[in-house]
Amino acid sequence: MGEASSSMTAIVNEALSGARLDKALAGLVPGLSRERLKALILDGHVSGKRGQPLRDPALKVAAGQSFTVTLPEAAPAEAVAQDIPLDIAYEDAHLVVVNKPAGLVVHPAAGNLDGTLVNALLHHCGGQLSGIGGVARPGIVHRIDKDTSGLLVVAKTDAAHEGLSVQFRDHSIERRYRAIVRGHPRPSSGRIETWLGRSDHDRKKMAVLREGRGKNAITHYRTIEALKGAALVECQLETGRTHQVRVHMSHLGHPLIGDPVYGRAGRMKFGNGATKQSFGRQALHAAALGFIHPITKERLAFESALPADMQELLSQLRV
Repeated sequence: MGEASSSMTAIVNEALSGARLDKALAGLVPGLSRERLKALILDGHVSGKRGQPLRDPALKVAAGQSFTVTLPEAAPAEAVAQDIPLDIAYEDAHLVVVNKPAGLVVHPAAGNLDGTLVNALLHHCGGQLSGIGGVARPGIVHRIDKDTSGLLVVAKTDAAHEGLSVQFRDHSIERRYRAIVRGHPRPSSGRIETWLGRSDHDRKKMAVLREGRGKNAITHYRTIEALKGAALVECQLETGRTHQVRVHMSHLGHPLIGDPVYGRAGRMKFGNGATKQSFGRQALHAAALGFIHPITKERLAFESALPADMQELLSQLRV
């Protein structure tokens, strides 16, 4: 390995011969996850022996080949710090666990350039967030949808970001969601495994695709309580794909109440015989989060109670 702080040279050994470029480098370059290296490759920051950029993470490598990985200086965050109240479940010098309310966007994007969780965190942490997530979303290791409430972890340092990213990539993070779905799942508990990817008909939606397309997605669900025409279920993620719980429960025939994309429109009947329009958001809450602290190696676990709006929905749907 080279000694320069901005670039590192890696030489492929026999054990990694024939591997993908991103996988081989992950085994040779300390402190950088495969996902981080893949991003560096795609951005032209990995070069071959003659200095030419290599932009294919799937390139097969051979023993003896030499590669240079250049780490660009972190760009200053474009998001501005904003004094937005936060519900902090845990915080130390390396990371912060936030209990996000429904309606709060995680990071700036088109249409939501401020007023996001990132803006709030930049204020709360005095700008001390990892730069690996890119200028638009510093510190963000994973996200939950705007209208989903609950727990997520944010990295303050690059080392914490890398360590958490590895756990997400290896699916060793514990994530359990509580959802209120239409109908009563049969069987009442089970395992859903599909391939998920962008819908062929609507690129803004995710969909169940034929095997080999998209990414493998696995959800374990169990019914916690049967309700009037609905059920409170817990979904434990074995993988963490975009909209996974929402798509999987809809695929099972029990879409989340209030889901504007994967659910069903129409009025709901309540235990007292009254009807009303559907819930104002997808009834989904990230209720539990567990992981190994990337620096201290301590096991951390957090739980978040259902927010008031889902509690009210439950009380209305109880028989």
